[in-house]
Amino acid sequence: MMIHVFPAGRLCSLRRALLLWLLPVFLLVGAASAGFAYWSYNRMVNTFMDDQMQLLGESIVTQDHDLMLPPLTGERVHKWGSYVVQVFDATGQVRSNSWPGMTAQLQAGEGFHNVRADGTPWRVYTTGLSEANGSRRVQVLQSGEFRRHLAAERVGVATLPVLLLLPLSAFILWCVAAMMSVAIADIARQAAAQDEHSIAELPLDRVPQEIAPLVQSFNSLLTRLRDAFATQRRFVQDAAHELRTPITAVSLQLENLRGDFSAGAPAQRFAQLEAGVLRAQRLVDQLLRLSRQESAPQATRSPVNVHQVLHESINTLIALADQRGIDLGLEASSVAPEAATLTCSSADLRSVVDNMIENALRYSPQGGVVDVRVLIDHGKLAIEVVDTGPGIPPELLQRVFDRFFRVPGGDARGSGLGLAIAQAAAQRCDMRITLRNRDDRSGLIARVEMVSAPCSSSAKT
Repeated sequence: MMIHVFPAGRLCSLRRALLLWLLPVFLLVGAASAGFAYWSYNRMVNTFMDDQMQLLGESIVTQDHDLMLPPLTGERVHKWGSYVVQVFDATGQVRSNSWPGMTAQLQAGEGFHNVRADGTPWRVYTTGLSEANGSRRVQVLQSGEFRRHLAAERVGVATLPVLLLLPLSAFILWCVAAMMSVAIADIARQAAAQDEHSIAELPLDRVPQEIAPLVQSFNSLLTRLRDAFATQRRFVQDAAHELRTPITAVSLQLENLRGDFSAGAPAQRFAQLEAGVLRAQRLVDQLLRLSRQESAPQATRSPVNVHQVLHESINTLIALADQRGIDLGLEASSVAPEAATLTCSSADLRSVVDNMIENALRYSPQGGVVDVRVLIDHGKLAIEVVDTGPGIPPELLQRVFDRFFRVPGGDARGSGLGLAIAQAAAQRCDMRITLRNRDDRSGLIARVEMVSAPCSSSAKT
């Protein structure tokens, strides 16, 4: 069964995984160190104190006369660990006692004993009985609680640095894991910054060895993706260039043949053929424009007056509007000229405006109306193109930005590339295009506005 290092759910985090696995180890090592230190110090204290008790007892029992034992208090016995000395005669009667409060009886055997007196543990050393010492026996006692407290104090002093290092180690571990997360997030940001226009390998310097294989694999994928995009663009460019010449030749031939067809069915079929060729020619032109747009480097940004761009676009497309009998006009706006200025590429903004207006003209019926207006909404400069066409079903409003997508059942005059080209150009200008159907009548409102940059003016329309 495979053990997963990272827990599932919200705890699936590098920092949490490190803490989850290493903190118990730290705590276990700290507890084991404290336990071993207590055992070691307790043994050392007992050995040292036992030697002292034995030396004291043997020293007293070898004296020719009874010593005058200084009296002790309970504080000195229990808090300071003073030795309690008892001297017994051959019959086991107490001859002298340094602490009268001690009620422990004489132990039968010689050597060390662990006894309980008055509900507390005691360590006892009892000497042997011989004629050389005047038939006396000496018993030395020491509080067992004092020994345990002494060992615990020494353990506390020894383990205090470890206890202080535990939270410090956890904090350092958290900080290191946070810095690792920042480094990984930086790699992720560099990866997220890649797009089809600027695909570059991620740098491998300062990348941890454990993550380097992942970054290298991602770089290999980026290289293949970049080559695939380049191949696609070259194919589109080559195909468009190759198709342009024969389509132009066919268009010229049709122009020469127009006068050879009389009115009626032949003329209608010829008009349909000519419309198909024009549509193919327009498709090729848009493919070339799209390929140049994708392969071109980022254009230089400069202040661009929106009113001027709209006037130029309308002047260019007014002929198409007149040909279809559509009323094309720019509504009067209260937006001041200085507020109607954007910092972007003028070519990209012109591409956006041209495609939006041309799309409205092509899908509006004969005698329709296309209005263009400039406004400021929620502090953002926006351009709206309002037409009187059939509109778009709500469920397809986002699909129309896909390349070569056309609304089913509609008049297939377009190539399905206009809005895709306009949206790509708008994104390079930090703008976005949104579509919505009109509420007052049939028609569509195409709106392009800044994504986040607020407009300096507070004017409203």
